[in-house]
Amino acid sequence: MGRKRLQEAADGRPTVHTVAARAGVSIASASRVLNGVGGSAETIRKVRAAAAAVGYVPNAIARSLQSQRTGLVALAVEDIGNPVYVAMMRAIESVVASSGRQLLVHATGGRIDNETALLRRLANRYVDGMIISPIRVTADHLAALVDSPVPVVVVGQLGADAPVDNVRTDSRQGVALAVDHLVGGGRRRIGFVNGPLDTVPGAARDAGFRAALARHGIPLDEDLVEVGDFQYAAGRAATERLLARTEPDALLCANDLIAVGALHALLAAGRRVPEDVAVVGMDDTELARMMFPQLSSVSLGSAERGRRAAELLLQRIADPALPPRREQVPPGLVVRASSGGPAPAADEAPTADGAGGPSAPAPRPASDPFAGPAGPAPTHPSSEGASS
Repeated sequence: MGRKRLQEAADGRPTVHTVAARAGVSIASASRVLNGVGGSAETIRKVRAAAAAVGYVPNAIARSLQSQRTGLVALAVEDIGNPVYVAMMRAIESVVASSGRQLLVHATGGRIDNETALLRRLANRYVDGMIISPIRVTADHLAALVDSPVPVVVVGQLGADAPVDNVRTDSRQGVALAVDHLVGGGRRRIGFVNGPLDTVPGAARDAGFRAALARHGIPLDEDLVEVGDFQYAAGRAATERLLARTEPDALLCANDLIAVGALHALLAAGRRVPEDVAVVGMDDTELARMMFPQLSSVSLGSAERGRRAAELLLQRIADPALPPRREQVPPGLVVRASSGGPAPAADEAPTADGAGGPSAPAPRPASDPFAGPAGPAPTHPSSEGASS
């Protein structure tokens, strides 16, 4: 009697039937070994040897259909090149990896249609859950969040009645910390370079700036307010427009990318930082420590928000019946040389995770367009994006 033909899938790949026939065991026994359930030592040896011989690869899709788990978690952010999202992603990935899952990252460009399409694709259950950080929140977002068949955690501001796990910070309080610091340093003509007002962070930071000035009894001068985008180039262009019409003695920027653009515009215009104009950014990303002078910035706890969001998501995956939770990460101001803080120590160098700060760069030639009266020129950022 001829050898029994080994069974293959329609696409020619070996199946559990193939392995069982090769090992001379039942399909049930082969399945138990291949799924890690166990078996006798001899059965395990035979099945593993047979699987290696025929080139058997477990079907992850079939397994996920049986367990209703994919082992994947998604993160959706506006721009994966923005340092604030890089810090958030690293923290999320660390937590997700500890659960044996992998992280998929989506860049949405801040487009509402991209974000809502991603949320609706969750009906296909291609991931076990998602963390999303939208800079605009619409009724379409909320509807898709409520209808999602898998858990979703939002990093950012949501309404009090949104039935979704949410990790947030307080941009208005962060702006107040920066304005208090600048006023305390004797600054009165404080400019503000913001991102789009139709975004959640843009609107919150604008409101916080106006309220903080009023609290200090400083009249708002609209010539000192510029709106652009949460990007380096837009921040620089907005600062150039502001400088063309008025003279600030300080600039508060709605994120660090804007602040780096502002710093370059100021130096190119011959303004000394912080002697002529103090500069404060927001997000306290790696860029803040890489600039010269080092940039004062409001920390909004990007990594901590990411860590908490990942923990909430894993808890929600384990227990879908949990009530919606809301966590808040408080802001904090980090004062550095750009607003009159201490200069970095000579041996303070940036590390792989962004800790520490650089020593002063060598002076540039006078012909360098970014070289102000102090001589050195800050480095150019390569990433652009919105703050969260």
